[in-house]
Amino acid sequence: MTPSPRADALLELLFPLWQLVIGVVVALVLVVATYRLALRGPSRMRTVLLITGAAIVGITVFGILSARQA
Repeated sequence: MTPSPRADALLELLFPLWQLVIGVVVALVLVVATYRLALRGPSRMRTVLLITGAAIVGITVFGILSARQA
């Protein structure tokens, strides 16, 4: 059973709102996690920054390599 055109239009209007809600929740979790991590001390913060940097570089390299093969 396919949804009615009115239901599709309503979902299309609500879709950006859900993206905004998800973005706000992710940002809030990121702020709380960063605050808790900063309270643990500089040595753990340094380790997390190194891991995060390596993950960013890895994802970027993977994206570039996969784009070249497509």
